Amino acid sequence: MSSCTRQGVADVNLIKIQDLTKIYLSGLRKASIVALDRAALEVRQGEIFGLLGPNGAGKTTLVKVLLGVVRATTGQALLNGLPPTNPESRRKVGFLPENHRFPAHLTGLGLLEFSGRLYGFSPEEIESQALPLLQTVGMDRWANVKIRRYSKGMLQRIGLAQAMMGNPDLLILDEPTDGVDPVGKAEIRQVLLKLRGEGKTILLNSHLLSEVESIADRVAILVKGRVVRVDTMEALTVRRSQYEIEAAIGDDVLDIPAEVGRKVFVSTDRLVVELRDENKINDVIDELRRRKIAIHSVKPLKITLEQSFFETLAEDRTSGGA
Repeated sequence: MSSCTRQGVADVNLIKIQDLTKIYLSGLRKASIVALDRAALEVRQGEIFGLLGPNGAGKTTLVKVLLGVVRATTGQALLNGLPPTNPESRRKVGFLPENHRFPAHLTGLGLLEFSGRLYGFSPEEIESQALPLLQTVGMDRWANVKIRRYSKGMLQRIGLAQAMMGNPDLLILDEPTDGVDPVGKAEIRQVLLKLRGEGKTILLNSHLLSEVESIADRVAILVKGRVVRVDTMEALTVRRSQYEIEAAIGDDVLDIPAEVGRKVFVSTDRLVVELRDENKINDVIDELRRRKIAIHSVKPLKITLEQSFFETLAEDRTSGGA
């Protein structure tokens, strides 16, 4: 269910970008690089928002602009209603970068203590948060083990814990499950869902489309710096013109009139149709009933986020966008 309709969640934009352009200037007569091209999107309070795109699409640059690491060339970016040039915009933001490097001589607990001191917390405040966070990400057993001995999956877990230090309202996570085993991925997924249930907002940048599909409320797809689509997960994965019907068809020969649509697939117990209009599904159902064929279910045909992603890229190429 989309976060904008989730009960108890305010329709407040924690991230808002409009006409955002970032051009990296190159010297020695080399062409400049347009990393973001008039990008626009909004991330609402209490939702998990997926940021997708091929390598070089501008996802990392967008995050860097939001966090004030690089400055936009033109356009507007707001974080918690403030521009990135204002440090207050990041006060309630947790960040897990891709390919992070934590001091190897610290323990996991030491990293959280160090992060807490950067936030200006007292020793008591740090102690009250650190151990519960280690338990949340399944790292309490390795709290006193030096980071240099951590596996990639353990580094991701401890990285998520440090991002959650300070109880942020917004988490920006870049490939949070990279290198994590399947059990660990499921556990991190549950942590993120729990945070969303508490009203936290999560911006998730990931190449693992199946992970994004299982957790995100909405998704933005970037291509060569442009935001080519922003939509709910339902809209991205449901083919509203195609329906799957489970019914006792048996050996009946079914014909779909051309003005209604066409058969995509048919078997003794399943029919997939593509309709000229969504309301035409009633014509198909009426025909099955006229033939006294028992109908068990009728549902829109779903595709994976990966399929939707590649179709979006193909449509953008066809329209001349890339």
